[in-house]
Amino acid sequence: MSKLYLLGGENVFRRSAREVNERAFQEAGEPLVVLVFAWAGASFDKGYKKRKRLVDYFISLGACTVNFVEYSDSMELIAEKMASSNLIYLTGGLASVLVERLKNMGVSRLLSDYCGVIVGRSAGALALCRKCIITCRRNSDVKIINGLGLTTFTLKVHYKPEKDAELERLSKGEKIYAVPEGSALVYDNGNLSFINNVYLFHKGEKQILSEA
Repeated sequence: MSKLYLLGGENVFRRSAREVNERAFQEAGEPLVVLVFAWAGASFDKGYKKRKRLVDYFISLGACTVNFVEYSDSMELIAEKMASSNLIYLTGGLASVLVERLKNMGVSRLLSDYCGVIVGRSAGALALCRKCIITCRRNSDVKIINGLGLTTFTLKVHYKPEKDAELERLSKGEKIYAVPEGSALVYDNGNLSFINNVYLFHKGEKQILSEA
């Protein structure tokens, strides 16, 4: 089974979660081949400036090769790319879009069977969980949707204390892990650890969880 690094968010331009990524990249081993799923936005074509930014970032972290999964790739090609990579990276964007695309393409099963390191950033982290909390961009409503189920819990990313009241309400029926930008929850075969502060909301109460 894979080891998941669930990153609450990062400004890639400023590389604000470099500490988290360094740990994940070191964990994956060498030679480090990274495979990126940039499926959480409307498009992520080869000319998009963020693609080069990610490649440069990952090379600075020790990657020798950075590949991307294209929307047009066949299942066979996606499986081949995954098999030749020791770290998979899911970018941020819209969690609902990402979950739908991964399920429709059959990638959810491939991710469940993958045995390397998986890093999910923001929407990428949400998609990997059993359930995830998202905020509607149109009206700011908060709701819980189903993810791919690679973990057993519900996740909130980009956590800020201003959302405590809503999370406390939702936690009366769900155990919720809330991860700020720059922090990460690490899920390893059912075991949890934390990089920087992570928060647990359960039965209407908030608890801080730290690496120590």
